[in-house]
Amino acid sequence: MSTAAGGSAAPVYDRDRSAQDSSRGGTEGRSVRSRQGRGGAWLRAAVGGAVLLAVVWWFPAEAFTSAFAALQPSVLLWALCVGAVTTVASAARWTVVARAVGLRLSGPRAVADYYLAMLLNAVLPAGVLGDVHRAVSHGRDTGELGRGVRAVVLERVAGQMVLAAAAVLVLVTLPAALLGPGLGAVAVPAGAVAAVLAAGAVGLRLGRKRRPRWWRALRTSALEARAGLVGHAPAVVVLSAVALAGHVGLFLVAASAAGATAPLTQLVPLAVVALLAMSVPVNVGGWGPREAATAAAFAAAGLGAQAGVTVSVVYGLLALVAAAPGLVVLVARALGTRRAGPTAGSDRGPRSAPAGGRRSAG
Repeated sequence: MSTAAGGSAAPVYDRDRSAQDSSRGGTEGRSVRSRQGRGGAWLRAAVGGAVLLAVVWWFPAEAFTSAFAALQPSVLLWALCVGAVTTVASAARWTVVARAVGLRLSGPRAVADYYLAMLLNAVLPAGVLGDVHRAVSHGRDTGELGRGVRAVVLERVAGQMVLAAAAVLVLVTLPAALLGPGLGAVAVPAGAVAAVLAAGAVGLRLGRKRRPRWWRALRTSALEARAGLVGHAPAVVVLSAVALAGHVGLFLVAASAAGATAPLTQLVPLAVVALLAMSVPVNVGGWGPREAATAAAFAAAGLGAQAGVTVSVVYGLLALVAAAPGLVVLVARALGTRRAGPTAGSDRGPRSAPAGGRRSAG
């Protein structure tokens, strides 16, 4: 090949090859991170499965068969009703956060996506894959994958912060035998949030002069957190409290169906302990640590560890019933995609900049 005109052909080729190598390297990097993420999810599910197997091995079969016997039609109806309130409140919280960071998200779309995420969380390992699907799906539909994922992360973090705050409030009502584990259960999410905030603050300060790519991404996340959570704190807190009340209410329905006769002042703190155990991402569709923690909590409260396992199993089954409308969403979307094509249901459209700063690449 001729290299006339000052040898300009070679640099063009080198630039093209460099671009191809860069693209290939980025694709390979994303592939590696994807495999690592899947491996971590399966590892967490394996740990949760081991905990669940230990609970099944330790307690008699009656602790589990009694749970299925408690699923009367009226109990299932209560689960659907309480689940509807919880899902709508959670979806509304997601809508507030998503719109605050500059994404379009309609109320009906948010409710449908949340039902589907609840269903996937309940039937897939790790208990968070439904939220991952919700984040990626909405991000792709809006053309802002990174922003869509961060909006879901912020929305979930808001829920966990309210749960931790509720745990602190009820900590004083726990039985003496549970004070240690109760403090630990509160310290884990609170410590994780504090560590993330501290690392973010240090990172923003260290990278301010050179502004590398990671610093710009961190700054974008900080601006979106301020816009989505701090800027709309009253709405986010109220909706999170309603959603938490729904989860606690479903636990009380499960306890009543399982035959627990303890007063509400005793059951509500135990429900919060169970919810804290569920928030640990080491489970199989929410199962495992929840049963172990509920058994320990009921034993410490003098209600019997076996009764705690039965209540926890009933709760898990009722949570699956509450998420059942997600199956309708799944089937309807599968049929709609087949008829209308892959762009059906998109939330594409003009987006506003998040409050508190200019829109950053996201």
